[in-house]
Amino acid sequence: MSDQPPKNSRLRDAVRTQAEILDVATREFAERGYAGARVDEIAALTRTTKRMIYYYFGGKEQLYIKVLERAYTGIREAEQAVDVTGLDPAEAIRHLAELTFDHHTEHADFIRLVSIENIHRAEHLAKSETLAKAGTPVIDLISGILARGREQGVFRGDADAVDVHLMISSFAVFPVANQHTFGTLFGRDPLDPGRRAHYRRMVGDMVVAYLRAGS
Repeated sequence: MSDQPPKNSRLRDAVRTQAEILDVATREFAERGYAGARVDEIAALTRTTKRMIYYYFGGKEQLYIKVLERAYTGIREAEQAVDVTGLDPAEAIRHLAELTFDHHTEHADFIRLVSIENIHRAEHLAKSETLAKAGTPVIDLISGILARGREQGVFRGDADAVDVHLMISSFAVFPVANQHTFGTLFGRDPLDPGRRAHYRRMVGDMVVAYLRAGS
């Protein structure tokens, strides 16, 4: 009789271990940056070893890329889950804008990772086949909403899906990415829970007003 645990049990343990490593690695990379994060420290904060991390992911860079992939996949899955069926174009784009604002406000590590990867000029992100087409679903979603708005004569004809995505992302990213500098300079925390509903409405109002201008 074998003393080895069942194959399914070992597989579940491996999946749990990898998820734990990614959770800890996400926090470490977001807090310390790519250069500052240490695989030794990530291993020490998990129930595994540096050797096992290299076994699962191949190395520090591969682990970091996997962290980026999971972070970007999270927002893309949330966007793809948006159901705008039955909503008029203005309410549909508002709904997407508010969802994006909510996601970014609630996932500060994602914003920090994006900021860090921009410091590295997206050199790691560019190596990921998974992320090569990560932007396509949301652009397709926005394009469909814009098309409906143009057909109904309520949206401007020159509206571009990538521009609209940039507009939404800019407002959603800023409060997290610039919380401390903005708060120090202007004495207002852009992540103040008491103002969250206000800012949430603002991003929707801003996008809808732009799309309706000149329609």
